[in-house]
Amino acid sequence: MLWRHGQTTWNAENRFQGQTDIPLNEIGVAQAERAARLVAAFRPNLIFCSDLQRAVNTAAPLVRITGLPATQDKDLRERSGGAWEGLTDAEIRERFPAQRASWDPPDGEPRSAVMDRVSAALTRIADQLDDGGLAVAVSHGAALRLGMERFLGLTDGQFGMLGALSNCSWSVLGLRYGRWRILEYNAGNLPEPVLGDDANA
Repeated sequence: MLWRHGQTTWNAENRFQGQTDIPLNEIGVAQAERAARLVAAFRPNLIFCSDLQRAVNTAAPLVRITGLPATQDKDLRERSGGAWEGLTDAEIRERFPAQRASWDPPDGEPRSAVMDRVSAALTRIADQLDDGGLAVAVSHGAALRLGMERFLGLTDGQFGMLGALSNCSWSVLGLRYGRWRILEYNAGNLPEPVLGDDANA
C-alpha cells in the first residue's frame, strides 16, 4: 500500500514542496489520524516512510494504532524541485514556462532518477514481505506516481498515465500471476475535516 502524506500549508497554497521539509498543517494531522484508522484495518505487517517530517508524521498514528515501527527510507523522499521549491504553480509558469511545460525543474532531480530511486525502494520493501503480507509505504505525490510507473513497468511513452494523488489517499498494488498490478488507486480520498471547537462533533 502506497500512502501519500497529509496536507501541508504549502499544499494548500499550491507551492512546490520537493524535499523542503514542510510539516503537516492542522488539516493534515487530522487527515492522518482519520486515514490511519482505515489503513490499520488492512492489517499491515510492515511500515516504511520517507524521512521528511510530513511523511513521518502521517505514519505516526498508524504506528501508534498497530504497534509496528516505521522504517525511514530516504529513497521514498519527494522529487527535488531545485529552483521551483517554495514557488506557487503560477510563479513557476511565469518564471520557467519551458521547463514547466516539460515538468523539468531547473537544478532539480531528473524524472528518470526519481523513477529509479522510488521503484528500487518499492522493490526492496516488496522483497521483505511474506506471501500474503502487506507493507505500507508513506511517501509523496510525485515520488509515488513516478515510482509506481517504473515499478509497474510502464514505458516512457506512458509517462503521466497515472493521475494526481490526493493528500492522505492510498493506492494498493498486488502481485497476481507474477505481475504487479494496481488494485486500488487514489483510494480513501477523504473530505477535509472541519476544524475548530466542533472538530470532534
